[in-house]
Amino acid sequence: QVQLVESGGGSVQPGGSLRLSCVVSAYTYSSNCMGWFRQAPGKEREGVARIYTSGGRTYYADSVKGRFTISQDNAKNMVYLQMNSLKPEDTAMYYCAADQFPTWNSCFFSRLSTLSYWGQGTQVTVSS
Repeated sequence: QVQLVESGGGSVQPGGSLRLSCVVSAYTYSSNCMGWFRQAPGKEREGVARIYTSGGRTYYADSVKGRFTISQDNAKNMVYLQMNSLKPEDTAMYYCAADQFPTWNSCFFSRLSTLSYWGQGTQVTVSS
């Protein structure tokens, strides 16, 4: 069965760091497009970062550029999101998602609703 499971969320003060992890079942890891997304209360789900595993190209939302880093570990079937210099506006439920696309361009700019596989989410709270 297709499965993605996130972990690593928690509460942190502004300026702090967290690393989110997403373990991917063997089936979904054949997906070449992995991403992290977030949804704050009362807001729509938005893209944070994506990685096209066929080559390792990455894409970030402007709001997190220079602060967040997406990476993968093929040997462990893991995808990570290192979050530094966290801000209160980063507070949200963070989700891992996966799918397969023919190009990095389609991976990075496809609508969230087109992504096939999603985890249950992990909460990140940034507050003093």
